[in-house]
Amino acid sequence: MLEFFHPVTYVALGILVLWNLVTFALFAIDKARAKAGEWRIKEATLFITAFLMGGFGSIAGMYALRHKTQKISFKILIPLAVVVNVVVLIGLGILLF
Repeated sequence: MLEFFHPVTYVALGILVLWNLVTFALFAIDKARAKAGEWRIKEATLFITAFLMGGFGSIAGMYALRHKTQKISFKILIPLAVVVNVVVLIGLGILLF
């Protein structure tokens, strides 16, 4: 049987998917707290998690939940985080084109 990736790569991709689900959940929690007038997740936390390989979950959370889409800092930095994430994945050889 032909293997496309080393087994460690599958583990890394699994962790990456889980982490992006966490970053999506952070946006969902922050949106729910905003609606309820409760304590919010710091914007810095949302940015840090995006740049630490959670860009895909962050941008999905932004637009699927319509949260933080009007803030210019999020319009610029979250897509930038996605680009950085892609560059890192290409550099690690996980994402191949």
